[in-house]
Amino acid sequence: MNMKIRLHDLNFVPMIAEDDVRRRTSEMGKELFNRLGDKNPLFIVILNGAFMFAADLVRAYDAPCEMTFVRLSSYSGTSSSGTVTTSMGLDTNISGRHLVIVEDIVDTGRTLHAFLQTIAGHQPASVTLVSFLRKPEAQVFPIQVDMTGFDIENKFVAGYGLDYNQLGRNLPGVWVLESQLP
Repeated sequence: MNMKIRLHDLNFVPMIAEDDVRRRTSEMGKELFNRLGDKNPLFIVILNGAFMFAADLVRAYDAPCEMTFVRLSSYSGTSSSGTVTTSMGLDTNISGRHLVIVEDIVDTGRTLHAFLQTIAGHQPASVTLVSFLRKPEAQVFPIQVDMTGFDIENKFVAGYGLDYNQLGRNLPGVWVLESQLP
């Protein structure tokens, strides 16, 4: 099936099927439960992109947990702006807490590098970094991702919370920019 979707001025084609996304996210929630069990972790969700992933991840975590949100960004259009902007910061005491940082995608690592420095100053009990997607070949900053849904090539993607200029977040599965395919 040759599916294509247009977001603004760009065409996207399927990359990771919705069923594969659901299966992997459920596995990750169970793995987090095995690691953290009854520690009542605080999931810190990085908006906007990680909200869908975080909702499914927490539903698969079979023990008490809490959630809070921060809004960080370093993207404009299809490329990184080079600066991390915080438009909504932490509003919860994280000192001594077991944290699960939930990110939609790690590419250069710039956003998480900046955020993890902030987190460290609050002295949490532990930090587990979870990312739905990771682009290993794009990583520039030394970020240790503890759990990854899928490693992908260094291509621009949308869907399952990820967007192209605010469109595409509601797409099932993950879609890749058609012009980046061979």
